[in-house]
Amino acid sequence: MRAIHCLLLLTSLAFTASPRTEAATYRIDPNHSTVVASWEHFGFTRTVLQFSALDGQVVYDPANVGKSSVDVRIPFSGLLTGAPEFRDHLASSQFFDADKFPEARFTSTSVQAAGTGKLKVVGNLTLKGITRPVTLDATLNKAGMQPMARRDAVGFSAKGVIRRSDFDMGDYAPNVSDEVELQIFVEAIVPRTDP
Repeated sequence: MRAIHCLLLLTSLAFTASPRTEAATYRIDPNHSTVVASWEHFGFTRTVLQFSALDGQVVYDPANVGKSSVDVRIPFSGLLTGAPEFRDHLASSQFFDADKFPEARFTSTSVQAAGTGKLKVVGNLTLKGITRPVTLDATLNKAGMQPMARRDAVGFSAKGVIRRSDFDMGDYAPNVSDEVELQIFVEAIVPRTDP
């Protein structure tokens, strides 16, 4: 019985370990990361899309945030609209042209501290083969042990705005707003080192 108590104590300590204080590379968890895009539709409502199955990595250095970076790929196979006909419309050459350009990609060029737990992430977004600079206001949600994976993890939320016309997708503007609001939710985990 005493051995069981010791084992439970050790397990508890393992899951309450302090967050990393040194830089680490984390793999984006496609099951718990998403991008939400929304825009005004003729003033009647906001259209909302979700992109899942994100792939990529986050390098996070809590001691020197400027050495942090993000590289994420957003496959259009993960585009969710809830309406198949609308999804096909967006995947067409008029908009994402998903057959020719199957993914979007964001690669950071700089990361700066912007207050406690806040970051300003500047980078390049590539859509339809067109690359434009984008600035994201990010929040560190949590850094620590992910209890299901039993590995260190980080979680971030971010917001930004892009223009459809910057990526040759500006049809119907201004009735359909050119500006698209982005909300990004990312959980990333240190990859396993064992085979």
